[in-house]
Amino acid sequence: MKQLRLVIFLFVVSIACKPIAESRTADRQPRQERTPIPPTVTGARRTPIVVVAHDALPAVVNIQTESTIRRREVDPFFDPFGGRDRTYTSQSLGSGFVWSSDGIIVTNNHVVEGASRITVNFNDGSQLPARLIGVDPDSDVAVLRVDARRLLAAQIGTSSDLMIGETVVAVGNPFGLSGTVTTGVVSALGRSVPSKEAGRTFTDYIQTDASINPGNSGGPLLNIEGKVIGINTAIYAMAQGIGFAIPVDRAKKVVQDLLQYGQVRSAWIGAVTATITPEEAKRIGARVSRGALVARVFSGSPAQVAGMRSGDIITAVGGRPVDSREAFSTYTATIPSGQPLQVSIVREGSSRTVNLRPADPPRDLGLRILWEVAGLRVRQSRGVVIDEVASGLRSEKIGLAPGDTIVAVNGNPVSTIDELNEEVKKSAERSSIVLDVPRGPYIYSLAFPMAM
Repeated sequence: MKQLRLVIFLFVVSIACKPIAESRTADRQPRQERTPIPPTVTGARRTPIVVVAHDALPAVVNIQTESTIRRREVDPFFDPFGGRDRTYTSQSLGSGFVWSSDGIIVTNNHVVEGASRITVNFNDGSQLPARLIGVDPDSDVAVLRVDARRLLAAQIGTSSDLMIGETVVAVGNPFGLSGTVTTGVVSALGRSVPSKEAGRTFTDYIQTDASINPGNSGGPLLNIEGKVIGINTAIYAMAQGIGFAIPVDRAKKVVQDLLQYGQVRSAWIGAVTATITPEEAKRIGARVSRGALVARVFSGSPAQVAGMRSGDIITAVGGRPVDSREAFSTYTATIPSGQPLQVSIVREGSSRTVNLRPADPPRDLGLRILWEVAGLRVRQSRGVVIDEVASGLRSEKIGLAPGDTIVAVNGNPVSTIDELNEEVKKSAERSSIVLDVPRGPYIYSLAFPMAM
C-alpha cells in the first residue's frame, strides 16, 4: 500500500513539474513578431523596400562570439629566461539570419572562426547559446543551431536569375547597431575576391553598392521581393560602394551538406582546368578568347566518361557562360553528385555539348592523382615512403627513388598515407602539386604540374 502511495505521489509530482518545465522552455524562446505596419502609413510611404525591411528584420540576428587567447609573456628584467602564460578573452560581433524555423542560423565562417562561445541575439532582445554545426572555409559559410522552435525564418530565394542593376537590400548589425538596413543595386556578378586574411581567393561573388560595413558580415542580401539572394561577407577597405555577397544558391548546397554530413561533399568532375585569356587563345590558335581550358582528364573520371579531352575549352555550363577556371569550379561545386550537367565545349574550332554526370570522389582519389601526375606509389613505414617510381615521368627524371620519404604536400605536413591522400585530394583542381622530400640535411620542394 505504501509503495502504491509513493508511485501515485511521484506521478502527481511529475505532472505538476511538466508544465513548469515547459513554461521555462517557452520563456527562453525568442518572441519574434512581424507587427503590422501602422495604419497611419500611407500607400506612398509603404514602398517595396519598407515592406522588405519590415518582413526581414525579425529573422536577422546579432551573433556575439568569445575567443580565448593564450599568450606567453616574458618580463626581460625580472624573468628573462622564463615567462608565464596569460589568458585573454576576445569578443566580436557579426550578423546572421534564421535559415529555418527549427533553429538553424546561417552566418559567415570568419564571424565564428576560433570562437569558444557563440551567442545569438534576436530582434526582440532575447539571447540563446548556439552550437556550431559546421563550416565551409572555401565559401565562408557557417551553420549554427539554437535550441528554439517555430522561429520566423527568412525567405530563401535564388541567385541564378539575378540581373545587374536590380535593387537589393542588405540587413545586418554594423558596429553593433542592430537592425541596420541599406539599399543598392547588383553591381556585378561572378566576382573573384582575394582575401589576405583567409589566404585564398573567393569566387563567384555578387558585387553590390549597398553599404556593407564591419558587423554586416553574415547578414542577408535580399531582392525587392524580400527573398535572400546572398550572404553579405566582404568589403573593399580602400573603396566606397563596393561590397560582396555569397550567392544563396551556393550557400544552399553548403548548408544542406553541413546539416546532413557535417562537412561539404563536393562532387568530382575529374578535369583539371585553367583560365584561357585572349593572349593564351591567340598563342594556341583557339577561336574563343574566354573560357576554361581542360589541362588534364583523369582516367575513369566523369569527365572522361563524358568524352572530354585535354585541350577542350569549356565555354558554358548548363547554359551559363564560363569565362574562367573559377567560374567553372563554382558552377560544378553546387551540383549534387549524380545530377546530369550539360557542358558546352569548343574542340579544334568546333562547338559541341557533352553530358557530364559528377560523382562522389573515390576514397583513394589523392593516391590516384599522385600516380597519374607524379608517377609515385607509396607505402606506410616510418612516415610516408615512396615504394615505386614510374619510368619516364618527372619523378624519375629528377632522381626520386624508392625509399625516399614525403613529409609535406603543398606545405602541409603529412606522416601517414591517409593524410597524404587527403592533402593531394585537395589539389585535384590546382595547377600543380608540391611535395617536400628530404635528402640528407636538406628538404627539397618538388613541383609537379597537373597539366599533361
